[in-house]
Amino acid sequence: MPTLDFSQTMPMFKTMRVYSGTANRPLAEKVAKILGVELSGLALEKFANGEIYARFDETVRGADVFFIQSICGDVNDALMELLIATDAAKRASARTITACITHYGYARQDRKAAPREPITARLVANLLERAGVDRVITLDLHQGQIQGFFDIPVNHLSALPLFGEYYNNKGFDTDNLVVVSPDVGRAKAAKKLSDMLGCSLAIAHKGRPRHNAAEVMGIIGDIEGKTCIINDDMIDTAGTLCASVRELKKMGAGDIYVCATHAIFSGPAVERLNDAPIVECLVTDSIPVEVGGKIKTITVADEFANAIAAVYGEESVSDLVGGDFAL
Repeated sequence: MPTLDFSQTMPMFKTMRVYSGTANRPLAEKVAKILGVELSGLALEKFANGEIYARFDETVRGADVFFIQSICGDVNDALMELLIATDAAKRASARTITACITHYGYARQDRKAAPREPITARLVANLLERAGVDRVITLDLHQGQIQGFFDIPVNHLSALPLFGEYYNNKGFDTDNLVVVSPDVGRAKAAKKLSDMLGCSLAIAHKGRPRHNAAEVMGIIGDIEGKTCIINDDMIDTAGTLCASVRELKKMGAGDIYVCATHAIFSGPAVERLNDAPIVECLVTDSIPVEVGGKIKTITVADEFANAIAAVYGEESVSDLVGGDFAL
């Protein structure tokens, strides 16, 4: 009876499939282009009553599925698209499923700040794992400890190097430059950005009487006459931010620049930013945003493409393209 010789192994080719939800397809297209692949076929529709339907137009059996979605805009629909598409891929025998979440919605409720409150950041993590996600790639979580809510690998990317490169190219006088943290919780990230720019750091101390409202109560550090860069992880209504900018101006700040990873821009945010005494507001394209006035964007497509390459054990996209995988 012939025996099988397992010493002669066949080379394994991995199959990559990149899909996009409806919340941020432009960014997904950029990532796919960098990877040298086409966005694969995924039908996302709605029934008359608002229920979401998802179906893959091709086989994903044995494939590594990467689903790019931003939990923004219609937040609940975006989240359900991600969960339902994950379930479809799992039931279609995908080898692995990676959720590339460019903005992790519901992240602001990451602890119980008052009795009888939910922890929605943990709830979303549980939903993703239960649906069948094997890995998460995400960008600038509201708090880094949210990674600990997962029992699966989380690749936590940061936009700080992009902001650092952008402002370094402007050639600021670093002796007259200061990075301002909008609150104590953001101080560590602001310190990293100030180190990248080789400048000083200031921290705003503020109180928050209610959601989407805050008032600056003092500044730790010297901002008088200096160019200030305010860095935050997100801008929602921009009410708190613009109030802080005006307070900094009253305290003697010079030119003020604003940068944030996630441009949620709810309600009158864009109008407030364009009317505020700032030079410009720089945000990433983790959430789709219209550029104009004082608002500028930088892309995080390279960061997500390189993170996908890292899943395959490669250091960059160029190494991935030369590896043993099938597009």
